Amino acid sequence: MDSFQSFNFYTEISTEIFIDQIMKLHASISKLESFRICEEVKSLMGNLANLCTLLPSTIDIKAFPEEVLNIRESLNNFVSEAEGLLELEFSSLISYKPKPLQYLTQYSYYAHYVRITSIESKILKENGIENAKRVAFVGSGAMPLSSILMATNHMESTHFDNFDIDDKANEVARRIVASDAELEKRMKFETQNIMEVKERLGQYDCIILAALVGMNREEKVKIIGHIRMYMKEEGFLVVRSAKGARTFIYPFVEDRDFVDFELLATFQPRHALVHSVLRKKPKAKHQKSQM
Repeated sequence: MDSFQSFNFYTEISTEIFIDQIMKLHASISKLESFRICEEVKSLMGNLANLCTLLPSTIDIKAFPEEVLNIRESLNNFVSEAEGLLELEFSSLISYKPKPLQYLTQYSYYAHYVRITSIESKILKENGIENAKRVAFVGSGAMPLSSILMATNHMESTHFDNFDIDDKANEVARRIVASDAELEKRMKFETQNIMEVKERLGQYDCIILAALVGMNREEKVKIIGHIRMYMKEEGFLVVRSAKGARTFIYPFVEDRDFVDFELLATFQPRHALVHSVLRKKPKAKHQKSQM
């Protein structure tokens, strides 16, 4: 690996240092023969996450050289595959234990999910989602921590439908949740591309789109447009994405990509990687019939 500088988590760095380090990281990641979880991959993931929280949020990365901006999708793909393998490895390990839910706190990013689900649930309640009947989580993966934490800590009577395109991930997730009979009743896992789900989307009070659903802006825009077409009027949509330097980790969308949605809230905890946006599909305006 190229010499990657180590920084304190709360340090802020200059644009020049960020660009130098992100290019070195990308070069190291590009040399990997596999993203299978090992100490080198974990180290690269940790360094990437750390680096992207250190550039001040006021910095406009659109002014970065094109060659720097062009590596974002490559890094997004690395994070997607590496995170997926990390989740699958950990969840497979605990899924055969007698009480797998007790081991969730040992997951590397558990605290991150606690923070983001707590904030999202708070914002949802402040905007009228107090007792949602049904919630859809798109891109739940093998480690459905967001759904589990929301279902157990914030939405204790809500039914969650989790959609993911990876059948193996869903199989492992089912085993974990099956260890709790009450939770299992309220949480289902389906292997399906959300673009193939249509009228059924109208059943949900809220739809949550994971950060790694849609691996570039164009894909995310198509998914958001599809969901809007079929979701219920006055239904809520939470989209996790990224802003600024965090777009080197997760794909981004622009505010203008949310066509015909009402903006209710945006939130990103300090030093968090995910930027969440809460939108609402407005009630259709019906024209009065002309006499």
